[in-house]
Amino acid sequence: MPRLAPWFATAGVALLCSCGNAPVMSAPSQDRVAAAKARVGTEVSASLAYQNLAMGDPVILVAFKEERQLEVWCRRVEGDWILWKTFPILAASGKPGPKEREGDGQVPEGEYGILRKGMNPRSNYHLGMNIGYPNKRDLALGRTGSAIMIHGNQVSVGCLAMGDEVIERLYLLVDAALKAKEREVPVHIFPFRMTPESCAAHAGPGWHPSWDDLKAEYSRLQRMLSGG
Repeated sequence: MPRLAPWFATAGVALLCSCGNAPVMSAPSQDRVAAAKARVGTEVSASLAYQNLAMGDPVILVAFKEERQLEVWCRRVEGDWILWKTFPILAASGKPGPKEREGDGQVPEGEYGILRKGMNPRSNYHLGMNIGYPNKRDLALGRTGSAIMIHGNQVSVGCLAMGDEVIERLYLLVDAALKAKEREVPVHIFPFRMTPESCAAHAGPGWHPSWDDLKAEYSRLQRMLSGG
């Protein structure tokens, strides 16, 4: 899909996307998930097995808004975190900086989590997973908004749109982890890859105050995923 600008989704998004939990009556939820399993379940299992991983292993999702990438990390039985796949984010509306209020079109930035109740097999956008915005920090700062999802399709108002083919793989993987023993699947969203070089390049008038805390979160997460 051609991009109009690196930080904005396709034109007309505001008319198309309400990224919440409104059902699509034409496709019963279990049929949709079953169809996804039939289409890509074997492929996902085989791809995981190639890296000594399995459906039901713990999962962490890490998104980078500027790069438009979502990393999927899975943990082996012996405790090592493995980068399973990196998928392109097809649409992520807004501009640099966190989501602060309902209707601002911003994709949140920070640490969130997908709970069992946040799985939406009847999303308007094929399949959806609620990331749990606002988190405790957002609430303390008076931020508002709801129903921020990782979903299919290619349109976004504050959500991460992954396309239908990719969301089927993500949904099955996260669903299996939650059904196994995970209370939630962590989702970390960063404005960009917060390496020292990238932070230096973004320093100046455009630097958002909240990014100071995100730098520390990014460093901690990288140490954990690398086993450091």
